[in-house]
Amino acid sequence: MIKLETFNETDFDRLINWAVSEEMLVQFSGPIFKFPLTKEQLEKYLTEKRSITFKVVDRESGEIIGHSEIYHSENGVAKLCRILIGDESFRGKGIGEKIINKLVEYCFEKLEAEKVELNVYDWNKSAIRCYEKSGFEINPNKLSQIEVKGSIWISLNMILDKSKWKNKTKKPNG
Repeated sequence: MIKLETFNETDFDRLINWAVSEEMLVQFSGPIFKFPLTKEQLEKYLTEKRSITFKVVDRESGEIIGHSEIYHSENGVAKLCRILIGDESFRGKGIGEKIINKLVEYCFEKLEAEKVELNVYDWNKSAIRCYEKSGFEINPNKLSQIEVKGSIWISLNMILDKSKWKNKTKKPNG
């Protein structure tokens, strides 16, 4: 249904067009970008050596429908970040879970991470449910907050251990 391809300069305008408001940009990227999103910010973003950035492509139509990133740290932990289904017609169809599962598989199999984590704002209930379906659990010891237009947004950390993921993905024999 979807595939991940390398995000590059030819994808900048599309991502900029998806970032329609400050709130939407912060929801997608946390504090890494400032609204309005610019090509200069994205050029700098692509220089981060530990980040692996992807565009999300609908296999059927070939249309680019989203964005995602993996940040690979040295301590055996990979972090999923900047996940967005930019094309609204593809939202609410279970594609988010497919993106997460592909990213998690990449982290555990290609990067040989022992844990995968992500952050999500506590009010984003649909994203939290999506991550839980993929096996993530809330880490109550790791919270942060950010102020967005006078409101405080609480960011939850969610984590998935490789052993739990392997048990979840085991196929029955036969």
